[in-house]
Amino acid sequence: MKNPFAIGPRLYFRPIEREDAPQLAVFVNDPVVRRTLLLHRPLNVAQEYGFVESLERDESQVVFGIARHESPELIGVTNLFDLDFRSRRAEFGLFIGERTLWGQGFGTEATRMMLDYGFGTLNLSRVWLQVFAHHAAGLRTYEKAGFRREGVLREQHYTEGRPVDAVVMGILRPEWTPLSPPRQP
Repeated sequence: MKNPFAIGPRLYFRPIEREDAPQLAVFVNDPVVRRTLLLHRPLNVAQEYGFVESLERDESQVVFGIARHESPELIGVTNLFDLDFRSRRAEFGLFIGERTLWGQGFGTEATRMMLDYGFGTLNLSRVWLQVFAHHAAGLRTYEKAGFRREGVLREQHYTEGRPVDAVVMGILRPEWTPLSPPRQP
């Protein structure tokens, strides 16, 4: 493990480093990965370097790289953004960019780890998200982690040449079930 911040059963969170920028560019430019994200133009490695450098100064979000125990290589990214410490809420984001690992429960584990961090460390009372209505795997992942559907924002986004609905989901602190205690590095 490389510089682990939080450790789950199979995954760990670590800071995103400058040397991760090329891999991030590969992930976000993959059309299949991008299909689930709100990205509409290509991002180059220089832009990803800028993103990584901006994380040092951005107090409105917490971003983690996701890696498996056996490798320091990123498989995805997760974040809590638009942090509102007065109202104790944040919006959640996640993507697993390594497509060969899709369907193996890594998204659910990363989501539950981030909820542990949000509720257990940041003392949030609510975490919410938006997911494309056509993203069935994402909907299943978030429901398995404890999120509840709260509503639909009709034609909220435009992607792949058409307007799409966004499902709003949320989880409150009393609805949260922590993962088992993490292993120590």
